[in-house]
Amino acid sequence: MAQHALARERLFALRETIARLEGKPAPALAAAEREALASGKTTRQAAERNGRGLRLPFGVTSLDEAMEGGLPLDAVTEIRSALFREAGAASGLAMAVAARLQKQGADDGRFQPLLWIGDAVGTLEAGRPYAPGLRDFGLSPERFLHAAPRKLDEALWLAEAAVESAAFSAVVFEVRGNPAHFGLTESRRLSLRVHAARRPLLLVRQAGEEEASSAVFRLHVEPAPSGLRPLPDGSKLAGSIGNPIFRLTLEKSRNPAPLSFLLEWNPHEREFLPVDEPSFARPPGEQSAHSGAQLPASVDRPYRPQAMGALLAFERAS
Repeated sequence: MAQHALARERLFALRETIARLEGKPAPALAAAEREALASGKTTRQAAERNGRGLRLPFGVTSLDEAMEGGLPLDAVTEIRSALFREAGAASGLAMAVAARLQKQGADDGRFQPLLWIGDAVGTLEAGRPYAPGLRDFGLSPERFLHAAPRKLDEALWLAEAAVESAAFSAVVFEVRGNPAHFGLTESRRLSLRVHAARRPLLLVRQAGEEEASSAVFRLHVEPAPSGLRPLPDGSKLAGSIGNPIFRLTLEKSRNPAPLSFLLEWNPHEREFLPVDEPSFARPPGEQSAHSGAQLPASVDRPYRPQAMGALLAFERAS
């Protein structure tokens, strides 16, 4: 027993030393744990309660099971798009998760704002959040803050300070590609602050490659074709566009192989719905909006481009 008590004291001292170096409020947490152990109170119920409260389920059974209960709220989760033309899918999934966080906070009586930090370079390509569009997507614009630092170092500092303050329900950090100034070291430092503050951070990587990071999960997101808008009687509205659908692949997780899911986002109910493989069947008599040729005929040049260079008649080598 004496050895276990000494080991706990050394662990608390180490936590306090790391906290002073990192500037985190860990000493208060360590003191609370020391008092709980001294008074003989068990922490199992508190741990179970915190475990349930630090997960945000997607509401899709297969995905929640693969993510061990849902998206962690005390860790970094990376949402990646491979191409810039898929930036809307990555941003859309992050906003959908943020909307579910706002709904969960409102149900618990918490109305903390959301902070979206957009890299200046990535914002030029992916654009900035639009307040009416946020409302249509299920978010509350009055609780949505957007920051656009000029440099990546400033954006990284702001993300760390925002998470450490615990003033936001979540922080979304949007970067372009795989910048050299945001590698594994910066990712680990950010993850430590997220875990200490118990606030989620969504790293939205636009047109980025897979790389080593401290994110618990990495989600590769692609857009999927939406179906027709359903009507109250169960029929489909011809010529309409339904809710957005995401093709999500768990690239980094504890699963032995990547898993893919199709999720439909319902902005009115702020919930995800599982989707089977999308059907491209159209109602009878309905044609595509662009039913002509994919490419128009050339006007002042040949249909096929001429081969570059000239053909020379060399003698055969053999």
